[in-house]
Amino acid sequence: MAPPTDVPDPDLDRRIEAAVSDLLDARAADATICPSEAARRVAGDDGDWRALMDPVRAVVGALVTRGEVEVTQGGEVVDLASARGPIRVRRAR
Repeated sequence: MAPPTDVPDPDLDRRIEAAVSDLLDARAADATICPSEAARRVAGDDGDWRALMDPVRAVVGALVTRGEVEVTQGGEVVDLASARGPIRVRRAR
């Protein structure tokens, strides 16, 4: 029997953070990732990655607060809270 879908995953934030870190580690030091890449990695082949976009943005926000990553649009660092539209994530410089 599959677990109920409305039960929160206590490890979700940790898994998202690990996915963001792994994706960035696999790229050049100044390269960026799309948050959807982390969502897709965490969701797996059969998962609904779109449902993870808000949690991914929240984890990215925590990583920004800790000074580990930056959020960009058009190559410029932006404030995640006020960013609208597609964003990219890179290691903090």
